[in-house]
Amino acid sequence: MSDKRDYYEILGVEKNASEDEIKKAYRKLALKHHPDRNEGDKEAEQKFKDAAEAYDVLGDAEKRQKYDQFGHAAFGAGAGQGGFSNMEDIFSAFGDIFGGGFGDIFGGRGRRGPRGPRPGRDLRIVLDLTLEEIDEGVTRTVSLKRYEHCDTCKGSGGEDGSGKTTCQTCGGRGQVQRSQGFFTMASTCPTCRGEGQVIEKPCKSCKGSGKQQEKSDVELRIPAGIEEGVQLRVSGQGDVGDPGAPRGDLYVVVREIEHKMFQRSGPDVMTEVPFSYAQLALGDKVEIPTLRGKVEMTIPPGTQSGKVFRLRDQGLPHMERRGRGDQLVRVFIEVPKKLTDRQKELLREFGEIESSESGNKSFFDKIASYFS
Repeated sequence: MSDKRDYYEILGVEKNASEDEIKKAYRKLALKHHPDRNEGDKEAEQKFKDAAEAYDVLGDAEKRQKYDQFGHAAFGAGAGQGGFSNMEDIFSAFGDIFGGGFGDIFGGRGRRGPRGPRPGRDLRIVLDLTLEEIDEGVTRTVSLKRYEHCDTCKGSGGEDGSGKTTCQTCGGRGQVQRSQGFFTMASTCPTCRGEGQVIEKPCKSCKGSGKQQEKSDVELRIPAGIEEGVQLRVSGQGDVGDPGAPRGDLYVVVREIEHKMFQRSGPDVMTEVPFSYAQLALGDKVEIPTLRGKVEMTIPPGTQSGKVFRLRDQGLPHMERRGRGDQLVRVFIEVPKKLTDRQKELLREFGEIESSESGNKSFFDKIASYFS
């Protein structure tokens, strides 16, 4: 029988502990017994290693299942060593559970080397489009300010022939450290901005950044039928990156300009059209405006105000398939504000006829009879 301690006991958790509980337990022990907080304490160092060994098994679902079945024997001779040949292996393997690595909390153990050239920053613009432009698709040229390589130093950041030297602030590490109680906090070096090197003679035009903001024109191709809020990605049209790194991207957010006549609902468009009482009562053939001209529509006799007609394929193109949406036309009665004497006379006559045919019942009489 193995004389190794039980992994659950080492972490101080129950055998039915959740993955999150196991992670929290390990994090607590690792912080408590970390070598940088217990310099020269061999017992704390061993506890730190034991905790890492236990977490290596219990933090992995497959390893944990084997351990629950067979104990330490599940991993053969030398079981549970976790493949850690030294402390740096532990820092490398589990530093991420501290939200950025042990190097961000303690004195930089296991920190990666200097970062490579940084890609350019992504840019974002809002593009206003009319319904007519959305209906047809459009090519637009937009002007924007973005960073380009400095013309003077060609992006190097230094004057001609000027090289780079090791940053004196951080000693080339790209990070500076400060102590706060038991902790040693590491942060990006403010002098070299994490590069570990500084330019001997900065370029006077760009002050050593290697970049200058310039006005640029970018051609955008907007597909037909695009919807408001959709974000288009134009690769390689953002800020320039460091020498050797790619440019950022340009993100274009579409915003729809409000139309005087049409409202949009996906690929469908809606409009309201006024008619006279006579047109709805007697029926008519009328021309209805659409995004692409006028089309004829038949109004059947006896059409009620508020009726919605559907004009097939008169809407906007579908974004992800062929075909178009429809145009929905809602009709309503337009009451004239001014009437001629003759119009008034005819309307009174019509009202009298309508009243006699309905049994001389007033509107309120009809309402009362409905509730009774």
